[in-house]
Amino acid sequence: MLRLGILGLGEGRSTMSAALQSKKIELKKVCDRNVELCQQRAKEFDFQNYTTNYQEMLDDREIDIIAIYTPDHMHAEHVKQALLHDKHVVCTKPFIDDLSQAKELLELVGKSGKKVFVGQSSRFFEPAKRQRADFEAGVIGELITIEAYYHADHRWFLEKGWALQESFKWLYGGLSHPVDFIRWYLPNIEEVMGYGMISSNGKKAGLKNEDTMHFIFKATDGRIARVSGAYTGPTQPAARDSGMSTVLRGTEGASQADYHELRYSLTTNTGEEKIIHWGDAALKYYFRFEGQSHHAGEYQNYLEYFADSIENNTTAYPDIKEGIGTIALLQAMDKSLKTGAPVKVSDILKEHWL
Repeated sequence: MLRLGILGLGEGRSTMSAALQSKKIELKKVCDRNVELCQQRAKEFDFQNYTTNYQEMLDDREIDIIAIYTPDHMHAEHVKQALLHDKHVVCTKPFIDDLSQAKELLELVGKSGKKVFVGQSSRFFEPAKRQRADFEAGVIGELITIEAYYHADHRWFLEKGWALQESFKWLYGGLSHPVDFIRWYLPNIEEVMGYGMISSNGKKAGLKNEDTMHFIFKATDGRIARVSGAYTGPTQPAARDSGMSTVLRGTEGASQADYHELRYSLTTNTGEEKIIHWGDAALKYYFRFEGQSHHAGEYQNYLEYFADSIENNTTAYPDIKEGIGTIALLQAMDKSLKTGAPVKVSDILKEHWL
């Protein structure tokens, strides 16, 4: 079994649950600078091996992998230190928030021989896995276009002080999930155009950046895709809608994966319709905490996928290059919101010699 250390015990709560239930990962140590949170997790999981000092975890030679769940602006330095201490890395999305550090991290991966895997967890929900398998099997034929969205009533975020700071953007915190699905199926996005706004709910609360956004993407082969996100208003019931969904439209059929509802639908060119719902056992596996607040099942899926890649010396995707590419796309989207004009992803990459 590969031995894991976890940095950041807010979102890292799901990873603790995942590792403790996995037959491929052994939880060795956890770390958070908030000692009260360490003590809370220790009691919750009956796991006492915690520290408030990241260096202590870096120096532990028994740890093979460090999983990073710290604030976005800290990811690059935490990933760097893990690689310098000969660890494989799992880093939550978004991978980094500053592309000026990307080249150094790429070089470190090359020198260290260690793997970096970006925890785009939504790929590891059952509907997403089934949709991808059908796509790769050619069930819907050639992909024509893809639509993805993440709409959620996250007005409770507006009560958190950090969500009202200039540094907080739903573009990175929420919309990065459906954007990742776009890149999964159309990796060569060359241009993006988008519009965004702050809703009246967001303005009233003092939100600094857009909470409602729509984007159109164009790939190098001419195919197009669209993404939307809305985060501070009511949503339709799950029976009619989904908090997050990806629709693939192909030459021979179409499919739709609804994530939090664990629902998948497929329509073929024969007119056959199939809808799959995963039952209570799957719900308990994926959503182990109150109010579906953490998705430990998908984290367990991706930890075990990463463990297999280390054991078999294969690439776990999204890897560091794909993670950097997604950040470049998100920054192009951000620039389009500010300028009201289309932005080429290559221009963002060139700014950082990537």
